[in-house]
Amino acid sequence: MLYYLFPQFALKINPMFSGLISFIVTAILIGSLMKKLPADQGREFAVNGALSKGKARGCGIIFISVYVVLSLLFVPVIPTARWETMIYLALTFAACLEGFLDDASKVPWGELKKGLIDLVICVATAFTFYMYNGSSVRLALFDVSFELPAVVFIILATLLLWASINVVNCTDGVDGLCGSLTILSCAGFLLILMGTDSASVPSIINCVIMIGAIAAYLLYNCSPSKVLMGDAGSRAIGLFLGLAALKTGSPLAFIPICLIFIIDGGLGLIKVALLRTVKLKILKNTRTPIHDHVRKNKGWSDTQTVARFVIAGAFVVVLYLLFI
Repeated sequence: MLYYLFPQFALKINPMFSGLISFIVTAILIGSLMKKLPADQGREFAVNGALSKGKARGCGIIFISVYVVLSLLFVPVIPTARWETMIYLALTFAACLEGFLDDASKVPWGELKKGLIDLVICVATAFTFYMYNGSSVRLALFDVSFELPAVVFIILATLLLWASINVVNCTDGVDGLCGSLTILSCAGFLLILMGTDSASVPSIINCVIMIGAIAAYLLYNCSPSKVLMGDAGSRAIGLFLGLAALKTGSPLAFIPICLIFIIDGGLGLIKVALLRTVKLKILKNTRTPIHDHVRKNKGWSDTQTVARFVIAGAFVVVLYLLFI
């Protein structure tokens, strides 16, 4: 929007100040509105789950709203992709709103209901991406590109987005963990996008704005936390990270850049899926998500868990970036 009203001013502030503005606005709004958020009901089976009971939950509705509004203000909209940008922001907010309504509900939504809504959002996102970007896929490690059939690409992109939403959602269980890993992943995608063509500028600034918003959220979520992002934050972040991977042109970059999300949240999803479908029991002596295992079985504190997971993730991200 600022690019149409004040183009010279907008060009100067992007992306230098967009992240700073995102940080300041988010910090102020969370501090002002946290008491109006629904209270967490505690997590029956999670390690230290009772400690979250009564805390403000659903804070994602605040920082995702800031992300959407500031993206409308500061992200340069390429004329041919104007509707693409608007659709992504609408779908990201839809994922956030879905999560917030669940956070605010006295009776938690069922897995089937949330899964179907996630599916609709992911299909819409994958289809939109295909319509504006095509189905070319690049394997960055091998510097090889190829085209996939449209239907195959949309299906695989949908699976990537759905998996991203769910692994991020499952990782959100320790103060500061999901937010810290989100900043790390955004930074990884940001560095990749900075090495691509000028068409990636909107995605670059999106990452900067998201980093600023999440950093402000961490002011209140670091251990011991005052607020929790809830599904309102984790589901929208999952969609954002999956889309960021697609925007790099190398969707498989999601694996190294978000590896800790995949290990921490994904192993539990695989464990449950195998048990329910083929009655196969794996990881019998391992609690999932993994952050519960290391805290319960290994005696790690919340701070140790966050620090060690982020360090491990940073090592993988740097290694991947060096290879490509």
